[in-house]
Amino acid sequence: MSQGSNFVDYVKICCRSGKGGAGSAHLHRDVRTATGGPDGGDGGRGGHIILRGNAQFWTLLHLKYRKHIIAQDGAPGSSATSTGKSGKDEILDVPLGTIAKDAETGHVLFEITKDGETKILTPGGRGGLGNWHFKTPTQQTPRFAQPGEPGKEEWMVLELKVLADVGLVGFPNAGKSTLLSVLSAAKPEIADYPFTTLVPNLGIVSYRDSKSFVMADIPGIIEGASNGKGLGFRFLRHIERNSVLLFMVPADTHRSITEEYEILKSELKDYNSELMQKPHLLAITKSDLLDEELVAEMKKELPANIPAIFISSVAQKGMVELKDMLWSAINAPV
Repeated sequence: MSQGSNFVDYVKICCRSGKGGAGSAHLHRDVRTATGGPDGGDGGRGGHIILRGNAQFWTLLHLKYRKHIIAQDGAPGSSATSTGKSGKDEILDVPLGTIAKDAETGHVLFEITKDGETKILTPGGRGGLGNWHFKTPTQQTPRFAQPGEPGKEEWMVLELKVLADVGLVGFPNAGKSTLLSVLSAAKPEIADYPFTTLVPNLGIVSYRDSKSFVMADIPGIIEGASNGKGLGFRFLRHIERNSVLLFMVPADTHRSITEEYEILKSELKDYNSELMQKPHLLAITKSDLLDEELVAEMKKELPANIPAIFISSVAQKGMVELKDMLWSAINAPV
């Protein structure tokens, strides 16, 4: 598979943040002072595990074999109210569009969307307070201090949503991989059977005057994908971050084109109704099989209110017009 070995969109990691350093119970002593007051400093904070957005990364491959992420412990406090050094944070660079989830509950913690954005995934333990905090009029020389807070150990899941300008939506063998290979330099694995594409393939499509846009072939969804049937959920989340959705229905579909489009649309709506707000375009693929008379008949039965085009990737039919349509939709004012 073209990008299968390198495109990693899901990793599960064990995160262990640093424990906080213990506070000091030191009492001040020097040449002139035999019984000084408390001057024990606070312990340092344990190291956090932090995610940082990095626009240079496209996959989570670099984290695939790092199962355990361990941050440094904080140092204990010392005399003269000196605070211990904080543990070194462990910073993980991730591609934009990475979601962090609690592996136990599946709860989404946050999403990284900007280059350089940082968010704490697993916080380090707080340092313990030194004994000078506990001095009172009745207890002038407290001989105790707080221990540091323990760090946390927890399993986290990182998932990636592909960032692309155009997402291709269609049932398996609708011709998505073929279109991507014709319009861009991507070389997806192509075959006429369900679930050929098991990872999203990204391609850069060249446009007029040295312009370009990114197209993602999102693995084929099937009826019931929004309920988690098949590989549904893993695939559908990639569609959320595309700015334009190109629905692809083959001319030789055993259903009507409108019926197939409506099924695809309802799958997306059930998964996330916000996807209905994105611009939708419709491409009828494999139309080199049709003569002009048949195309004219089929045009009468196309779904209303969606720009549609008949194309053939193999015969290079309608490719320029399709790129024009996509470019206009991507750059249309919101």
